[in-house]
Amino acid sequence: MGTVLDSHFLALTALVTVGYQLVFFIITALLRFDKVTDFAGSNLGKLAVFWIFQAVWVWTVSLPVTIVNASSRNPSIEARDIIGWIMWAIGLAVEAIADQQKLKFKNSPSNRGKWCNVGLWSYTRHPNYFGEMFLWWGVFVASAPVLSGAEWLVILGPIFLTLLLLFVSGIPLLESSADKRFGRSEEYRTYKKTTSPLIPLPPVVYGALPDWFKVAFLLELPLYNPGPERDPVS
Repeated sequence: MGTVLDSHFLALTALVTVGYQLVFFIITALLRFDKVTDFAGSNLGKLAVFWIFQAVWVWTVSLPVTIVNASSRNPSIEARDIIGWIMWAIGLAVEAIADQQKLKFKNSPSNRGKWCNVGLWSYTRHPNYFGEMFLWWGVFVASAPVLSGAEWLVILGPIFLTLLLLFVSGIPLLESSADKRFGRSEEYRTYKKTTSPLIPLPPVVYGALPDWFKVAFLLELPLYNPGPERDPVS
């Protein structure tokens, strides 16, 4: 295991991650890609913060891949491999489709000043983040047959990603931004009340569920709902 968790090897992967994230940062800052500009707009300081978070994020969540690629163990394919690959494929598809749907929605002049509520966005308010979480948890599940001893600590990667998106730089920021822009709209408040924050569900199902169930099992956290200074959503 010493070679797998070798500090020089991990440092090299960190440098590579920082390098290609820097390229990503420059390209997205110039082209104003959706996820970046949703968070930072044209503020270079916020873009830099986004980049730092993104670099730490990518290096951390990719640790299962790093460990698997460095390991000399070669177990036969197990059910966990197949489950993990399926999770990865579903997550990638959901994230890609959601991003494309939102891009198409925002590029339509008739949708100017509206929030995206079409396609996957009608089943969850953040399908792209659901896809990203599902994708990286799939990577972890697929790497599980190779892990041994302290290598299981790579579970901190998808945990870090999940906590980051749920509580820090993902959903909370976008929820706050949307509430400020659309919070006075009755249609928006209805959309938010009947649409799951993360886990895709039909609006007719989610809207009929009691609030305590949404909070306890479907991640409708108080953090995502407006305080006294904004219009109430529920």
